[in-house]
Parts: sequence; structure tokens; C-alpha cells
Amino acid sequence: MRIWDLEPNRLCRKHLLGEHRELHAIWSVLVNEKSGYAKHPETLRWAGKLHALYRRHEALVAEMNRRGYSHRSSLSQDLATGDSVQSVFVDTIERQYEILRAKGCDCVTS
Repeated sequence: MRIWDLEPNRLCRKHLLGEHRELHAIWSVLVNEKSGYAKHPETLRWAGKLHALYRRHEALVAEMNRRGYSHRSSLSQDLATGDSVQSVFVDTIERQYEILRAKGCDCVTS
């Protein structure tokens, strides 16, 4: 489970769409108070920051649309409460770039 802190245009197709899917899972855990993945570090860092998570979703959707992908899974803006900026990171930005470079995909170079 991973929400990257890089610009969505830096992500390859696989990681862009994968992050979108995982963002919806984290949103569901937090909004519906589900127990699955509730204690995962990636989920915990978004607790109290649904507004920031909503903004990340909108950035992902904008990139998906730019690439011609169809998006049909909006989030409720009414539930987008809390902090609007994410300031907690599981890995530093530089480490995130390193992780993606090591995967050998088209991330970061896109």
C-alpha cells in the first residue's frame, strides 16, 4: 500500500493507476472506520488529513485524464476534512525517487 508524494506525471501507468486504487482503499478505511489496513503506516499518515488525500486524488485524476484514461470513481468532497497538506512521509521524497528508479519502470523519467 503506497501513496507517493511525487507529482503524478512522474509515475508510470502501473504506479499511477495502482496508487489511485490504493488511495480509494485508504479513503474507505478512514471514512468508514474499517479495520483492514487501519494500522498500516500509509493509512495512519492520512488520518486527520482527508482534505489532503482528496487533493491527491484530484491530482491523480487530472493526470489520468491527461493521459486519456476514463475516471469513474469520485470521492465525496463533503468528507474531505482535516489538514489540506500532507507533511508526514513514510519515506523521504528522495528515497521515493530511489525506490521508483530501482523498479526499472517508466516512473520518474516520464
